[in-house]
Amino acid sequence: MEEDGTTMTDAVELCCLLWAREGERAGLSEYEDHVLALIGEHRGEVVRRAVSTEPGDGPDEIQLFRFADDAALQAYLGDPRRLALAEERDRVIARTDLFPVAIR
Repeated sequence: MEEDGTTMTDAVELCCLLWAREGERAGLSEYEDHVLALIGEHRGEVVRRAVSTEPGDGPDEIQLFRFADDAALQAYLGDPRRLALAEERDRVIARTDLFPVAIR
């Protein structure tokens, strides 16, 4: 059991694939820099963040996250600072695929 009373079985692990709008790869990265900085405040961590080296059909950025539990994830998703950037997000991100994974 962790210090906050959660267990590893409570953990929520996710993969996020992101595609930038045309000409907005740098904008996507800058937006993600801002919102990912909030994750630690919500009992979460960015396990890995990678960017594609060549534009193409695949995602421009790939992220792996771990949150202590679903409540921590929901708190992050509902963070007013993150929500305030929704217009910026819509301007730079064309597509997002988010799905559960098992991080090893």
